[in-house]
Amino acid sequence: MRTRVLRLLRRPWTAAVAAVALVVSVLVAMPASGAAAAACRVDYGVDAWAGGYTARVRITNLGPAVSDWRLTWTYTGDQQVTSAWNATVTQTGASVVAVDAGWNGAVSTGGTAEFGLQGTWRSADPAPDDFALNGTSCGDDGTPTATPTTSPTAPPTTPPTTPPPTTPPPAAECGDAVICSGFEDQAGPEPSGDWRFTAPDCQGTGTAAVDSAVSHAGGRSLRVDGRAGYCNHAFVAHTADLSSVGPVMYVRMWVRHTTALPTSHVTFVSMPDSAQGGRALRVGGQNGALQWNRESDDATLPAQSPAGVALSRPLPTDGWQCLRFAIDTSAAGLDTWLGDEQVPGLHADGVPTQDVDQQWLTRGTAPRPTALRLGWESYATGDDTVWFDDVAVGSAPIGC
Repeated sequence: MRTRVLRLLRRPWTAAVAAVALVVSVLVAMPASGAAAAACRVDYGVDAWAGGYTARVRITNLGPAVSDWRLTWTYTGDQQVTSAWNATVTQTGASVVAVDAGWNGAVSTGGTAEFGLQGTWRSADPAPDDFALNGTSCGDDGTPTATPTTSPTAPPTTPPTTPPPTTPPPAAECGDAVICSGFEDQAGPEPSGDWRFTAPDCQGTGTAAVDSAVSHAGGRSLRVDGRAGYCNHAFVAHTADLSSVGPVMYVRMWVRHTTALPTSHVTFVSMPDSAQGGRALRVGGQNGALQWNRESDDATLPAQSPAGVALSRPLPTDGWQCLRFAIDTSAAGLDTWLGDEQVPGLHADGVPTQDVDQQWLTRGTAPRPTALRLGWESYATGDDTVWFDDVAVGSAPIGC
């Protein structure tokens, strides 16, 4: 006999908070791939705000091992999935299908598989209540033991983790982001106002300027002509203090560059990190692919083995690329998306993964970025011209 347990919790809407915290736990019978039917539990957790949400889904296998999985459900509101990580998620109408990413398809007895997704909603975002795993329904009657609090027609717009704004809100496309800049307020040619040129450690021949000839949107962008060799640091830093952004800091930027990432190490995003005594948490490239780097111990994510590099991605040239980060300031967690693809080699969740984050996790202190710097820093070879546009940093996910 199949049994089903559903636990649902939502914080009520208030005039100042538009947030949903949702946990669904389901006990379900499922046919194992190449094995007898197995039991499992699905935990579905949602963080929601006005117009958007992220969901964290964990499948726990309580039966025989399986070699692949397929989870389905139906939204009863008007939710639309926009991106996902650690699974391929597709939506047709209200029906959603999540399929393992290949590398996480095998789940042992007692093991788990996790994935996440991001989406939008307009009028309602109730919990899905008809999960099915590998074709077997999660329950018989589909009736939850508790019902969600109904959200108002026009919910407020401030997520609970966003600190009260001290300045007028930025452009609508950035929500309540602390930084929201398309460089349109920059008269040029030198960066000014909220953006200031800086050369951490030492300065060479690299330059930065406001560019009115190349832009992703609007009429301006930030152009950095990076030069190879140590002591050619050239960055533009935003004056905003990011030390209270979180607990997860979300960063979105559009990047365009002209030369493929080199074999040697380069950096184009540098964030002073109070957890490293002010040394930088850095995003750049090595061995032709994107990587994270920690200045204090030179740890990299992913590991710079052939297998680790293969799990990252190159930064395509001669076109604008949407690059997004999620930095967990309460745990040693990182996520990175290139466009709508979550990059598996640039993901750290506290559980060591071969060729990815064993080196990264040797330091258990969570990062605490305090500022954002955009530019170019090379440690050997690697000239490049890089443009940045539509930059945003906040406490809630920011889409492309």
